[in-house]
Amino acid sequence: MIEAKNITKKFDSLTVLEGVNLKVEKGEFVSIVGASGAGKTTLLQILGSLDSPTEGDVVINDVSLFSLKEKELSEFRNKHIGFVFQFHQLLPEFTAVENIMIPALIAGRKSEEAKAAAMELLQYLNLSERAKHKPNELSGGERQRVAVARALINRPDVLLADEPTGSLDSKNKEELNRLFLDLRSKFNQTLIVVTHDMEMASISDRVIKMQDGRIL
Repeated sequence: MIEAKNITKKFDSLTVLEGVNLKVEKGEFVSIVGASGAGKTTLLQILGSLDSPTEGDVVINDVSLFSLKEKELSEFRNKHIGFVFQFHQLLPEFTAVENIMIPALIAGRKSEEAKAAAMELLQYLNLSERAKHKPNELSGGERQRVAVARALINRPDVLLADEPTGSLDSKNKEELNRLFLDLRSKFNQTLIVVTHDMEMASISDRVIKMQDGRIL
């Protein structure tokens, strides 16, 4: 479903990733672990086409990402890849439902359709009553669940998460872990998560350890 082929990333004389190969099947939940500086986040950004490799390629559903033109790549990313970041990155001036709608609107969906889909996700995440609240009116756990809903609005082929529990307390970590398991079991969602949270790693189907820019 998603395959990284011989990914190398260099910044001048510094090699951050060196010949990384990785294959993740549809519906698989994979955790990537390792010390800071191992190359985990750089790999995740390349898998999501937020960064480009010095060498190598990423293939998602038989589409070679780095052979696409910039506009084609942006459109593919919007429709097929969802992102969840450690600090949620919600836009402060918009409500929860409006934040969730944004990727759908970018994809060209009508406002009414996008809002209905966003409200459906909020209901699934038990956040319907928070739809009109702005990020500063939400708890940390609520903000992260809104960020997950935003990542899911276009029904992506793969959901990529970078330290999604890193800023959460233990209760909210448990809730997010359960949510990721539900996404995998109920919706066959493909998940790739970079994490230092060994509880999250323990519930994934496969744990990949990185060190010095390589997969061990």
